[in-house]
Order: sequence, then C-alpha cells, then structure tokens
Amino acid sequence: MKTEDIEPFFATLKAANPQPNTELEYTSVFELLAAVLLSAQATDVGVNKATRRLFPVAGTPQAMLDLGLDGLQGYIKTIGLYPTKARNLMQTCRILVEQHGGQVPRTREALEALPGVGRKTANVVLNVAFGQPTMAVDTHIFRVSNRTGLAPGKNPLEVEKRLLERVPAQYAVDSHHWLILLGRYVCQARKPRCWECAVAPYCDYRPKTPAS
Repeated sequence: MKTEDIEPFFATLKAANPQPNTELEYTSVFELLAAVLLSAQATDVGVNKATRRLFPVAGTPQAMLDLGLDGLQGYIKTIGLYPTKARNLMQTCRILVEQHGGQVPRTREALEALPGVGRKTANVVLNVAFGQPTMAVDTHIFRVSNRTGLAPGKNPLEVEKRLLERVPAQYAVDSHHWLILLGRYVCQARKPRCWECAVAPYCDYRPKTPAS
C-alpha cells in the first residue's frame, strides 16, 4: 500500500466506526484480561457466552481463586482448550493477588510474566484498558495487513512492527480494532467481500472479488 493511501484508509474506517471497541464483554480490567486469556483459538461469541455466567460470581482474582479450579472449569468447559486455560487463569489470579495487590499490572513485562498471557494478550490489555497504541496481531490483522499491503510480514511480530511504523499517530490507539473488524466481517479469509469494502480503493489486493 502506498504511503499516501494509509491516511485515507484509516480515515475511512474511522468515519464508519468512530469509537471501535473489542467485542469481548467485560466490566473491569481484570475481566478483560480473563476474557482475552480465554479467547485464544476461540470466538468472542463463545467466550462471552461463558463469561456472562462466570464474571457475576468471579469478577475479581480473589473471587476466581475462591471458586477453585473445578468450579472455574465448570463455567468455561464450552471454550476450546479449557483445562489449560483454567489452570493458567488460576495461576494468573494467584500472582495478581500475591504480587500485584489484586490489580492488573500496566507494563508489558509484568503482563507477559502471567501464565497464559503472551504478547498478543498483553497488547490487547495495554491498548483496551490503558489506552496504549499497541498492535495485537491476531489472524485477522495478520491477513488484512498482508492482503491489503498495509503492513506485510512473515509472522505476527513482523506485522506488528510494520504497523507501528506505518499507522499514523492519530489512528494508532483504535487501529487494531478497525483492522480486526475489517478482517472478521469484510476482508474474510476464504472470500474477501471486496464489493462492499469501504477501503477497497486504497487496497493492493488484486483482483478484487466480485459480488457474484
């Protein structure tokens, strides 16, 4: 994608959705962290279905610990990889209580030290909860960045670095939400919906997919 096309690309996405946000449901920073941890290789819809029951009874690290591993698994057993995620979440809650006063830390290093929290999860929390201009590169953002030519890369870290270099500062905080939603609903993996894509004029993908 040409440098001069990047600003109008994001301006168009912003005009269509001025205040984008994650589709995960949460009411606190801890609930956001837990939801993102549970969402690895799972859909936001599936995670929300489980956490709507879980968070009212275990919305803090201590409450999650009080629930116990077996109790937690009962709430999240519909989510893929739930035994591993449950262990990681319980260990994370213990660290939050013992080392951080029950609060979610605000630094990448401290977040990535939590079990089950990798770079992508840390980026989501830093961005959504704390307003930092991070790029959480999931499969949607990786695909969109490469397909459009916005930030080509061979792996998520390469794409993340290119995005940080190329996304204009005024769009940095919200950009990963716009790219996720674009990839999830329009620039889909099997057949991109180019005929209804507002940013198609700025995209390098050829040939554009017809509606039929």
